[in-house]
Amino acid sequence: MSPWTSVAGSWPLRVSRRSFASAAIRCVPYADCSRARISGCGRSQDPTMSYLWIVVIVLLLLALASLALKVVKQYEQGVLFRLGRVIGVRKAGLTVIIPFVDVLHRVSLRIVTMPIQSQGIITRDNVSVDVSAVAYFRVVDAEKSVVAIESVGAAINQIAQTTLRKVVGQHTLDETLSETDRINVSIREILDVATAEWGVVVTLVELKDIQLPESMKRAMARQAEAEREKRAKIIAAEGEALAAAALGSAADIMMAHPLALQLRNLQTLVELGVDKNSTVVFPAPLMSTIGELGTFLARENSAASAVRSPGSAKGAPPAVNGTPLVTPTP
Repeated sequence: MSPWTSVAGSWPLRVSRRSFASAAIRCVPYADCSRARISGCGRSQDPTMSYLWIVVIVLLLLALASLALKVVKQYEQGVLFRLGRVIGVRKAGLTVIIPFVDVLHRVSLRIVTMPIQSQGIITRDNVSVDVSAVAYFRVVDAEKSVVAIESVGAAINQIAQTTLRKVVGQHTLDETLSETDRINVSIREILDVATAEWGVVVTLVELKDIQLPESMKRAMARQAEAEREKRAKIIAAEGEALAAAALGSAADIMMAHPLALQLRNLQTLVELGVDKNSTVVFPAPLMSTIGELGTFLARENSAASAVRSPGSAKGAPPAVNGTPLVTPTP
C-alpha cells in the first residue's frame, strides 16, 4: 500500500506506517496545490469558539453545584430522600446531595401560630354560641411530619375545629364563660394525643372569642342588674341594722346622761346656722313637751271650772284650787 493517498482528488493525505494502528492522520499539502484549495487545511481553531465552550462548561458546573449543594437553616431540619427512600435527617448547615437522585425536604422547627376559625356550638344547656380559638404547635420529629402525613398544618387545623366543638359542647354556658382555663387544657391534651404520631407537639390552645346571641346578652344584662340590685338592698339593710344598733346605744347613753341630749340639740342648732337660714328651729324632747302641754291644759281647764262654780254666782270671789283670787274687804 502506498503511503500517499488522495481523498476525492483534492485533499492529499499521507499515512505513516508506524502510526497506522493509532489512526493518526495529518494534513500535508502538495507543492503545486493552489492556495484556494488548501485555504482550510492546517488553519488554527477560532479563539471565540474556545471561550464559548469554556463559558458553557462553567455554567454547567455551577448548575451542578447548585443542585448538589443545599443549605439547611438553623431552625430547620432536612429529610433526605434517595430514589424515593428516606436515608436520614440532615441538621443545620451545608449538605451535599446527588443531583437528580437525592431530594432534600426542609422542615421548620419553629412554633407555628394557627387561628381556629369561629365554630357554631350548642352548649350543654342548649345555648347557641360562636367560639373561636388559637393554637400553637411545633414539629419535634421532622421525618414523621413528612412521611406520616401530607400536610401537618391543614390536618391540625381540621382536628382542632372538631375538638373545639366537642369540648365546648360538653359544658354549660356559665362554665364556658368562667372555666376557660380548664377547657383550654382539655383541648390541648386531646390534640397532643392525636398529633403524637405526626411528630408534632401542641404547646398551647386558647379560646379567643365567644359570641353570644343578642337575646342572651339582654337576658344576662337583666340578670346582672338584678344581682346588683339584690346586693345593693342587702348592703342598705345591713347599714340600717348597724345604724339602728348605733342609735340604740346612743339613746341608752343619752338616757343615762340627760345633758347629752341638750348638747346634741345645740350641735344641731350650730349645723342649721351654717346655712344662714331665716328660720330657726329649737328642738325639744318630744315626750316631755307633750307632757308639759298636757299639764298646762289641765291647769287651764281647772281654772275655768272654778270660775264657773256655784259659789261665784252668790257673790263669792272666784278661787282657783280653793284659793280666792280677790280678797274681800271688811
